[in-house]
Amino acid sequence: MSKSHPYSAKITWTGNTGEGTANYAAYERNHTIEIEGKVALLASSDAPFRGDISKHNPEDLLLSSLSSCHMLWYLHLCADAKVIVLAYEDSATGTLVQDETGAGKFSEVILYPKVTVRDEAMVEKALALHKEAHRYCFIANSVNFEVETEAEVSAVARKVMADRKVED
Repeated sequence: MSKSHPYSAKITWTGNTGEGTANYAAYERNHTIEIEGKVALLASSDAPFRGDISKHNPEDLLLSSLSSCHMLWYLHLCADAKVIVLAYEDSATGTLVQDETGAGKFSEVILYPKVTVRDEAMVEKALALHKEAHRYCFIANSVNFEVETEAEVSAVARKVMADRKVED
């Protein structure tokens, strides 16, 4: 039986400097992202697209969504498997490519999770669970580009690094 989970967001453009979109340089790309019951995010486009670098941009948010979704599934699966995760961080990267018309898309995202587990006996299972987390991640399953995971897992006593990419 399938389930449906609705989401909603309100986006409000705040970049009208008085002339609206009279020309490409006449307006700011600033906007707010509001989700009911949550703190509003101040957003813009990225600096190369005339945006405010101090604000979140759609590309940052997409990359963060992929990383966050993977982490949340990973922690869930580790808890189910009795793998005790003590620390988790990811320094995800993504590549956006544009064609000569200016249209573009992400060509890839690579997640680099660094995980610390409670003891060495959990390391191999912890590495394997990244593949499962990738399989379950709602966001990764919704994009049309490759999302790779290059995981590193260490135990409190000894560090073991994955020498392979976790693939589907």
